[in-house]
Amino acid sequence: MIEGLGQLLELGEEALALAVLVFMRVGGIAALLPGFGEQSVPVRVRVAVALAFTMVVWPMVAETLTVDPERPFVVLMLIEGGIGLMIGLSFRLLVMALQLAGTIAAQSTSLAQVLGPSVAPDPMPAIGNILTIAGITLALVAGLHVKAAIAMAASYGIVPLGAAPSGADVATWGTARVAEAFAFAFTLAAPFLIAALVYNVALGAINKAMPQLMVAFIGAPAITGAGILILLLAGPLILTAWGGRLDGLLADPLGLAR
Repeated sequence: MIEGLGQLLELGEEALALAVLVFMRVGGIAALLPGFGEQSVPVRVRVAVALAFTMVVWPMVAETLTVDPERPFVVLMLIEGGIGLMIGLSFRLLVMALQLAGTIAAQSTSLAQVLGPSVAPDPMPAIGNILTIAGITLALVAGLHVKAAIAMAASYGIVPLGAAPSGADVATWGTARVAEAFAFAFTLAAPFLIAALVYNVALGAINKAMPQLMVAFIGAPAITGAGILILLLAGPLILTAWGGRLDGLLADPLGLAR
């Protein structure tokens, strides 16, 4: 009987160790996940969300994971936490791309001075705030919690438990993800950039033809109104494109397939 209790105790210790390691990776992802990891969400709520995701993901991957007894447990915790932050950073960069797209659009259409409270800790133009809140809301409504849990479980097939990537690979991966985020932000803001280019070319031509006319007083309301109209027309397309990129990232959390 004592031997049986000892075996149960060993199994319990191993299961607890796996649960802690899963929490380290899942917590890193949840801390940067759109909606769940926003700065406006209280820290206690974010910790509860990480625990909830752990309770969902742990049974999904427990049978396929093993802890190497020869490696220090603290080292495994640090590795898993770092992997979780890497994956979470992929999702956070996508949110930042939406914020950057809104900032570019606001700068292009003379609406950058219209600020307001936002989900980000720093002030953001109204266009960026609208796009960010709308994108996060649509993601949550579309079942982000379910897709995120599946992506967390699938991450162990991409990066096994305790597999520490090299510094060179992390640097290459991070540079590529940041470059993709900036390129995607410019792509989302393309309608506003095109409108701003046409506006400035037309304004320059009118000013050249009629120097005595104060074209700025006429052009400023025009570009502001055009910016609001473009946001009304292009906003659904921007959010659709962003949602598609988010779904693709959930299917490939580290972006290794691209």
